[in-house]
Order: sequence, then C-alpha cells, then structure tokens
Amino acid sequence: MKFNSAAALLAVGSLANTYGFTPSSSVSSFTSHRQSLARPSARLPTHIQHTSRSATTLSMSTFKVGIVGATGAVGKEIVGCLEKRDFPVDSLRIFGSERSAGKEVDTKFGKVKVELFSEDAARECDVVFLAVDGDFSLAHAENICAGDDGAVVIDNSSAFRYKEGIPLVVPEINAEATKGKKLIANPNCTTAIGLMAVWPLHKLFGLSKMIMSTYQAASGAGQPGMDELKEGTRAVLSGERDVAENKIFAHPLPFNVIPHIDKFMENGYTKEEMKVTWETRKICGLADDFPVSCTAVRIPTARAHSESIVALFENPVDVAAARKALEEAPGVKLVDDVDNMKYPMPLTATGQYDIEVGRLRENIAFDNALEFFVCGDQLLRGAALNAVIVAEAMVENGALQTKTAA
Repeated sequence: MKFNSAAALLAVGSLANTYGFTPSSSVSSFTSHRQSLARPSARLPTHIQHTSRSATTLSMSTFKVGIVGATGAVGKEIVGCLEKRDFPVDSLRIFGSERSAGKEVDTKFGKVKVELFSEDAARECDVVFLAVDGDFSLAHAENICAGDDGAVVIDNSSAFRYKEGIPLVVPEINAEATKGKKLIANPNCTTAIGLMAVWPLHKLFGLSKMIMSTYQAASGAGQPGMDELKEGTRAVLSGERDVAENKIFAHPLPFNVIPHIDKFMENGYTKEEMKVTWETRKICGLADDFPVSCTAVRIPTARAHSESIVALFENPVDVAAARKALEEAPGVKLVDDVDNMKYPMPLTATGQYDIEVGRLRENIAFDNALEFFVCGDQLLRGAALNAVIVAEAMVENGALQTKTAA
C-alpha cells in the first residue's frame, strides 16, 4: 500500500524541527549492602538538588575543560549543559580529528577552534569529557588521566563500564563512588533513565526484581539512525517505496518496531538488554546475580527513550508513598494525571533535563510490585547531562580540582 498524503509529507518535513535534530547532518529487612545504599540523605548534595535548573552552586574555582567529540550529537549536548548549568569553566578546548580540526564552534565561552586531538593536549585540561566510541576511549582514556598531572576523564562510551575499580555513576544514586577517582564511566542511556525512577522506590521498599521493556528512539543509533528514519519515512509517504530501505537498523524502521538492539548473546538476550542488567547491579550496589530482565525495542521516534518497568519489592508497596518519593526525587518529574491524559511521552520529554514518570500503579500480577512508565531524553539525562552532573559532584567532593589546587 502506498501513502500519498500531502499533510503527512509536511509532517515528515518538520521532523527535524519538532524533535531537535538536523537532517543528514531504579516489611522485610534489607541485606547489609542494601541498608547502606538505601539510607536517605537528610540533605541532598548541591549538584543534585536542582538538576533541572540552569545554575548550580559550585566551588569558586574555575576549570580547564576539554571535550573530545564535541561536534557529535552527545558532544554538542555536553557543551549545552555546561552553558546552561553555569559550570565554572575557565577555558573550553574542543578536540577532534583531522577532518574537523580548525573549525570554529560558537559557545557561551566564546568561539572555540577545534584542535587536533592529542593525549598531551588533553592532559593539560582539568577535566575531559569523551563523547567518542569505545575503541577511542580504550586507546586514550587511561593515558589522559594517568599520574598526578593527568586530567579527570568522564567517558561516555561503554569501554570501562564493567571494569572493576572504575566507577559507573548516576550522580543522584552513587556520586560518592567518584571520590579519589580520575576515570569515571557514564552508563548506558537506557539504564540511567530507568534508574532515576527506580532508585527512590528502591530506597523506600527494597527492590527484589525488575522487569523492563524499552522503546528506544532512532537517535540511539546516532545521526545516521535519525537520517535513516527521516529519509525512509519520506520515501514511503511520498510513494517512492512501499517499504523503506535499511542500512543502520536490522530492518526498516518507519511504520515498524524492531525487537533487536545490539548483537544477540548466547542467553537469547541482546547486549543492549544485558547492559541494563549489568549496569543496574553495579550502579545500585546489588548482587552479581540480582534478577533484572530487559527487552529492548527500537521504535520510529526521533528522540527520547521510553521504558515500561515492573519493579518487585521486598516490602509491601504503597502507591501514595511511591508518588511522594518520586515527586521529591531530584531529576524526576511525576507526570501522572490520567483524567487529563497526562503521562510521560517522548514528545514532552525531548529536550528536558528531568525524566518523566507516570502511569504509576500497583501491579496485579505480582505481590509487592509497582508498574510505571518512564520517558527521558537519552542525549541529555542518558548521556551529556549525566556526565556534566558527574563533574559537578566531583567538584563538590574534591575529586575534581584545578591543576594548581591539586
């Protein structure tokens, strides 16, 4: 069947503006480790009191900041977060490849010329954000942060997430893990978004199991993924093709959903699904065999990931108490007014610092279980924003200092 709606074509043509991209361009007793993790703090650290506000109160010091990959989707958002949150930047350096070296980038900190990356140049910074692939991080991250004169490195890739001794951090959960560390791993976007909602409930009721289904936007595959969705949608709606072409995704994404993200593993799960299991255990300090199951699905939206979560607890649950905990949690916005059709959606979560959580209810299939729906901008909360808040936490706990102060 072919589609030939002029109105639909106009809608496709405005995808870029709507979604913010450019074309072709978390009453039984806890175990001891859960007791230590679940204790609520009387006062939240400064860096996470208002994660959705533009200004943060940090040290009077200013920092030499470097970004590798600042011209990519996540790198651009890191620059934006530094600007909007008033991170104390003394100077900003942007490192790139030979192809991008010499280009100028307009920032709140002035025009910044892209420098050809070198480890020696990056080591001159106080903190370096890596918005690059895992191979690059494996080759360079440890060298950049080595020694007393090395820079703090916050790596957005998967290279060091599961390595012992390297903290995997969602600041609202385990910022203290950064103390005394020079290399920090940023989690997978899907995990970070989901745990922002799960963690307050874990502290309240004691998580015992979790089942998650994700609905992940095309931008999870980067700019090429967004381009393929846009072009494929245009081609089908214009009548050029009955089914879109696919090179980035395993199957055509327009007018389709694909229950396949990353490679399949021997246990039948994909690596993307297992990332949620592995990272939830590490970030929340849970046992290596703690039961977490995920099914990850790619859907034809441009930006912001969604998740349906069933969380089982050790203690009896109370929906009203859960709502209150979520309302008070930093970085979380409770959007749960079904009478007025208000609930989390990619359309409203896109571009927002807070994750949205709603459709909160007691699950009727399991005892002591809650079910809810989460949406979050994976380029922000799941990547750039998380990295910048990690840096803010490290400023506050003394792990990030200027070279002079150190």
